[in-house]
Amino acid sequence: MKAIVQERFGPPDILRLADIDRPEPGAGQVRVRVHAAALNPYDWHMVRGDPYAARLTPGVGLTRPKARVAGIDAAGRVEAVGPDVRGLRPGDEVLGFCTGAFAEYACTTEGMLVRKPAALTFEQAAALPMGAVTALRGIRTVGRVGEGQRVLVNGAGGGVGTCAVQIAVSLGAEVTAVCGAGNAGLVRSLGAAHVVDYTREDFTAAGARYDVVLDNVGNHPTGRLRRTLTPTGTLVANAGGSPGRVFGAMGATLKLLAAGALARQRLRAILPAVPSGPVREDLRDVVALVEAGRLTPVVGRTLPLAEAAAGMRLVEEGHARGKVVLTVG
Repeated sequence: MKAIVQERFGPPDILRLADIDRPEPGAGQVRVRVHAAALNPYDWHMVRGDPYAARLTPGVGLTRPKARVAGIDAAGRVEAVGPDVRGLRPGDEVLGFCTGAFAEYACTTEGMLVRKPAALTFEQAAALPMGAVTALRGIRTVGRVGEGQRVLVNGAGGGVGTCAVQIAVSLGAEVTAVCGAGNAGLVRSLGAAHVVDYTREDFTAAGARYDVVLDNVGNHPTGRLRRTLTPTGTLVANAGGSPGRVFGAMGATLKLLAAGALARQRLRAILPAVPSGPVREDLRDVVALVEAGRLTPVVGRTLPLAEAAAGMRLVEEGHARGKVVLTVG
């Protein structure tokens, strides 16, 4: 099968298209014929092995990547199932978390998949798993957004941000979206009541106060972000940091939690939704929002599988509109 592989850590250019063996599903596993796979900031962190401290965590690799095939977000059809799989069968259209998603076939556990909404294309479906689940956790689970609250989403034009705006609106919040001018019309169409162009205005200096701030960018110090909160407001940090740092976002997260221990305001950090822990219920809630017409994934650009490195560079630059998605077949 065709797959995007990496033999070492490094920039996107190390990725190459290769022919490798098709994976076989084990007990409780499902083999998916991948039709589309989305790129995430998480992916370039894994490709680069950045931050260096993350290489000490299971599944990453200290000197070279343990996962040879890149990618994690996929949509496609179930092609084969292993023993003990009860809820899915060959032919089912699915979306979810598949380690090694940048390939024609990928294996994952049954609990990492849900059925694809019929109204979505495979490209739209692939744009959902990490972005939408991370947004759901940031807005609903951690942010506890409710009716009538004022919510600000920094980085509203990206994969997590476009989902976060819609989820907050679905919960009855008044949303302010921070993005570039080119995405202003997009976020308004998704329900944002106010738009701040970050190239012309610093939202931390504007004097407005919010019940919840979801920060997807990490371009402002915690102290300035806190000034945008109400006295009992919540800051939810979901920022990936820059390539080449020893601790990256891990260090920023520790500083945020230390400050939160002494603050009346709630200062919280979330990690990207990765294929571990209980994600199936969140995936089901995301699908329910889609089927209710409250969430539409935004695909900004599609590229063929062979151009994965180019797509990774777009995501790494940090200005992608919605999701960059690879079409596999």
